[in-house]
Amino acid sequence: MIGITAYGGYVPRLRLSRQAAAQANAWYAPQFGGRKGTRAFAHWDEDSITLAVAAARDCLGPASARERSTVRALLLASDTLPFAERLNAGVVAGALDLDEGIEALDLGGTQRAALSAFTQAVARVAAGGGDTLVLAADNRRTRAASAQELEYGDAAAALLVGTQNVLAEYLGAGTVTADFVDHFRAAGENLDYHWEERWVRDEGIAKLVPRAVQAALAQAGVAAAEVDHFIFPTTFAKMDQQLAKACGIRAEAVVPNLGDCVGDSGVPHGLLLLAHLLERARPGQRIVLAQFGSGAQALVFRVTEAIDGFKPARGVSEWLARGVEERHYTRFLSFKGQLQLERGMRGEQDKKTALSTAWRHHRALQALVAGRCEVTGSVHFPPSRLTYDARPLQDTQKPHPLADRPARILSWSAEYLSWHPAPPHHYGQIDFEGGGRILMDFTDLEVGEVDSGTAMEMVFRVKDVDERRGFTRYFWKATPVRGASKT
Repeated sequence: MIGITAYGGYVPRLRLSRQAAAQANAWYAPQFGGRKGTRAFAHWDEDSITLAVAAARDCLGPASARERSTVRALLLASDTLPFAERLNAGVVAGALDLDEGIEALDLGGTQRAALSAFTQAVARVAAGGGDTLVLAADNRRTRAASAQELEYGDAAAALLVGTQNVLAEYLGAGTVTADFVDHFRAAGENLDYHWEERWVRDEGIAKLVPRAVQAALAQAGVAAAEVDHFIFPTTFAKMDQQLAKACGIRAEAVVPNLGDCVGDSGVPHGLLLLAHLLERARPGQRIVLAQFGSGAQALVFRVTEAIDGFKPARGVSEWLARGVEERHYTRFLSFKGQLQLERGMRGEQDKKTALSTAWRHHRALQALVAGRCEVTGSVHFPPSRLTYDARPLQDTQKPHPLADRPARILSWSAEYLSWHPAPPHHYGQIDFEGGGRILMDFTDLEVGEVDSGTAMEMVFRVKDVDERRGFTRYFWKATPVRGASKT
């Protein structure tokens, strides 16, 4: 049996009020005045890499969990990868502290890339290649006052594919590859160009997706009437219902697409909806997941008895519950890089990264691994060959991961003097349970939300961007522990 052995997702905390965005643009685009709900958008220091890391951590759990040691490949699907020539999946693997012997690969070019990544993962597992982690993430830009600005959303999803403790068995797939262009984005461009909606709906989705679904059901040996859940991400009203009817699937099987609170997250949206569904799925239920893009693709699953024995670290439901409505439209534009705010002279410093130094300390920087002295028990970050306690010691430190350890604020500051994309700039000393202290940036928080003693957790984020050379540097930051996980 091959299938999903773990799942997870991630939705950024900030949710743009569609009403606020419509009001800001009412002078220019009054037709959007009736839009309701929110759409998720990434913080300024989040991109498709950091979103994928968050989803993977939700799926795999702490670094000490069994699932991480079994991962032998990582496939990252996205149409908004930060680097054209640098293995984005390799950055993710480093942040997760996976073994350097794993295979990692980037995939993209179509909205159904995540489903293609999943079928590749199945083939790899079937060939004896070991567990494969499938990640999908998107952080898309749009034109101000466009329909896409309100319809899109940012998110990520993760599935672990393997043969042990399978939660949802993979039964079959169907694919239709056709160069039907509903939208496109040329190399070097940031914004998509969209074709006429009715043409896309009637000639593209309505005709291509049923072919993929029917092929998948035939391969799986499942009748359409036996489908318990049908997932199809779409921004077109009732398009999923129309497809279900065309495929012979019951209307009540259609899974809500989270458009009212998240929006359409693009490549990861199908897997995000699947991860959300698996939180409540019951043994024996059959699931069809379909996605449109350069044709269409569909996957069929059967939920197993093992489904009750797994829970993600948080799960999509908790990410949804922790959302905060954002009514400052200019903050959204700024975080998306679409509004250049005054930085002042303090924002003019060169941010060149020393790539040789980054490599020498890559495990400490990417995976937040400290060194713990085997003689004294003291924890040092960054790790070093030398330990200075009561007396100097050499080569006594062993790797000591910090990213998943409980932590609290020792001291902190919040100031407006230095330029920061989300003022005031919060930072402070973080003490880790079991030893270790680091001066860290804080992120994704409100003024007055933290104080000495506040419980914090680590998140992998953009440290800064070298705009002159086009290089993004990543590191870990501290954010308040929220929701059901708060201690």
